[in-house]
Amino acid sequence: MTIRILTGITTTGTPHLGNYAGAIRPAIVASRQSDVDSFYFLADYHALIKCDDPLRIQRSRLEIAATWLAAGLDVERVTFYRQSDIPEIPELTWLLTCVAAKGLLNRAHAYKASVDKNVETGEDPDAGITMGLYSYPVLMAADILMFNAHQVPVGRDQIQHVEMARDIGQRFNHLFGKGKEFFVMPEALIEESVATLPGLDGRKMSKSYDNTIPLFSGAKEMKDAISRIVTDSRAPGEAKDPDNSHLFTLYQAFSTPEQCAEFRSDLLQGLGWGEAKSRLFSVLDAQLGEARDKYHGLIERPADLEDILLTGAEKARRVATPFLEELREAVGLRSFRSVVQSADAGKKKAAKGARFVSFREDDGSFRFRLLAADGEQLLLSRTFADGKAAGAVSKQLQQGGELDLRAEGEHFTLWLDGACVAESPVFVDAAARDSAIETLKQALAPQQD
Repeated sequence: MTIRILTGITTTGTPHLGNYAGAIRPAIVASRQSDVDSFYFLADYHALIKCDDPLRIQRSRLEIAATWLAAGLDVERVTFYRQSDIPEIPELTWLLTCVAAKGLLNRAHAYKASVDKNVETGEDPDAGITMGLYSYPVLMAADILMFNAHQVPVGRDQIQHVEMARDIGQRFNHLFGKGKEFFVMPEALIEESVATLPGLDGRKMSKSYDNTIPLFSGAKEMKDAISRIVTDSRAPGEAKDPDNSHLFTLYQAFSTPEQCAEFRSDLLQGLGWGEAKSRLFSVLDAQLGEARDKYHGLIERPADLEDILLTGAEKARRVATPFLEELREAVGLRSFRSVVQSADAGKKKAAKGARFVSFREDDGSFRFRLLAADGEQLLLSRTFADGKAAGAVSKQLQQGGELDLRAEGEHFTLWLDGACVAESPVFVDAAARDSAIETLKQALAPQQD
């Protein structure tokens, strides 16, 4: 079974060594597993909750995208996109908001902490609290549930948000599923072995403490940052305690076991802190130098980054668009055309419950969907210049005949007269794809009187 894993990266700052060791590096390693379908996104809607500086958000989006790609993320293997490029996300957020209990959101840790802080200082409990902060868990639920992620890697402070996504998803399933489970129930994935790196002052490396070492800063900037790492007053020749040295912890996170053992031994034998910092720089420069060059090359070509992210968004929307249409159908946001078509029980297309739904895109083009009796989308057509052309293709399909269906990875396409006219959603695996092909054949098979 393929496991779908989803990871969001908030775009409010410049990535540092702690981000790399604690999140980026292990996530990229995990994405290379053959049984994992990985979704990575820049959580730029979430950034708006925390930051009101447009230039900082824009710069952070650029830096974080370049960082993940330079660090080795394979966009051919994973789905890498910006949250704000998926219009289905805010629409799903609203559908989920309409079923999310206020009492559930009242218990969110971030909201409660802000209220408690206001009360302590004598302010109105909700002073300075935006609806963005209050409804943050619903937006996060939409991120997760839109792609039916099985696992969501999070820190312990984010476990509650995954649990809330489960609660909201279960509520939607109960109200509108009618026996169908629209949403997979996600699990929080806690990586106990993930490194938490100390910053320059020994506290957790964090932008909040201003004690970070930027991941892809130039060599000179990295040397300067390392030189500011706080150490004890033991002079060269005096034994150092590696287990109580955050400089050693940093070295350990980026060195080989052999290098680490040698470094430990040399500290115990009196290696000076100046030389120790020099060795830390050498290890970091050796491991990150090539990626640093790639990073700066990407930063200088923002148009290339834009193309990569838009391609990722298109890939993500092949999942999101048809799924949201199912959810819209479920809650009653249905096309009037589908009501008319469904009522026409005398037509072949209704004999097995399948129905065509035509609609117009924002750009004026036309499309149609073929929906199974249970509302599952079987096909989404390509765009047509006018409704007549779209109608002609759907009519031709209703007349039966041999179908030219072509499996392409984990979805399939439908061809007529040598042209691709429609495609299926993306399925979790080839077995699910093949099952959907059989369902489609049955739905479009000529009916016996």
